[in-house]
Amino acid sequence: MAAAHGPAIGAYAAELLDHPLPWTKMRQVYALLSLVKKWGPTRVDAACARAAEAEAYSVGLIGRMLERGTEDRAEPVPIQGRLLSARFARPDADFRVLPVRRADREDGAGPDRGGEASTAGASS
Repeated sequence: MAAAHGPAIGAYAAELLDHPLPWTKMRQVYALLSLVKKWGPTRVDAACARAAEAEAYSVGLIGRMLERGTEDRAEPVPIQGRLLSARFARPDADFRVLPVRRADREDGAGPDRGGEASTAGASS
């Protein structure tokens, strides 16, 4: 019945009914047929074809496409004119590893340990 209005409408309805319980999807098929009555078979066929390309099977989507008039409009892919600068980029100097001083290496007390290593050895 839906295929009589257009090949894309028939394929869209068949995809809706391709479900383990197809009778649960009959309301969606009836809603699709009511869109054909309201908007005409050519516009609904174009909307079904476009939605099927994106593998989006929702009758509500078809209705929104028809209301907005976007069923046959091809959206161009936006091309970015220039690269955006990195907003939170840090300079290379922030990632520099500082050399360890020779005096810190010999006694075992590093700059983050403070005097803990020398006091712990004196008390035992």
